[in-house]
Amino acid sequence: MTLLLGDTVPDFTANTTTGPISFHDWIGNDWAFFFSHPADFTPVCTTEMGRTSQLSDEFTKRGVKPIGLSTDTVEEHLNWTEDVNDTQNTTLRFPIVADPDFQIAKLFEMIHPGESETAAVRSVFIIDPDKKLRLSMTYPMSVGRNFDEILRVIDALQTGDAHGVALPADWRPGDRAIIPPSLSDEGAKAKFPQGFDTIRPYLRTVEIDLVK
Repeated sequence: MTLLLGDTVPDFTANTTTGPISFHDWIGNDWAFFFSHPADFTPVCTTEMGRTSQLSDEFTKRGVKPIGLSTDTVEEHLNWTEDVNDTQNTTLRFPIVADPDFQIAKLFEMIHPGESETAAVRSVFIIDPDKKLRLSMTYPMSVGRNFDEILRVIDALQTGDAHGVALPADWRPGDRAIIPPSLSDEGAKAKFPQGFDTIRPYLRTVEIDLVK
């Protein structure tokens, strides 16, 4: 299957480092940051798992649950976690899915034969509480993810949902947002009584409160 933005993500059951889960039930009413890595005991992956752990408070305050995956076993994950904690100065607590049979990796199209027949590429899936895919990114095996961007896009998605706005290039929390062209000026005046700037009829910007 091809997983597209707005699709309901596949549900699955799996063993993880924190015990068995049913994916949709595990997400519950939160957001999820589901990400794959090629293999345990590899250098780039070690830094990424450590960075995810270091940012646990940032994910928590956004109502986001991180969950990793590679095509290794729970035992391998647990042994590797000790290295992650030691080398990255952290304590990793989020679950890592075991997928030695590649079933989940194939379900989410994490296996790219041009990269490897057995290792998952660095996939990122941001999933909302309705279990809808809101963003996907794929990095090559040799390049680590940008976690500033992952947090930024979560902020943007949640801000857009809360205020019915779009966000411009390089938007950061506190920057002005864009009023969608589908909303008339009359509708915009009612929705945004604080006022807005019209740069072009199709480009109107507004200052909004941050999502708490």
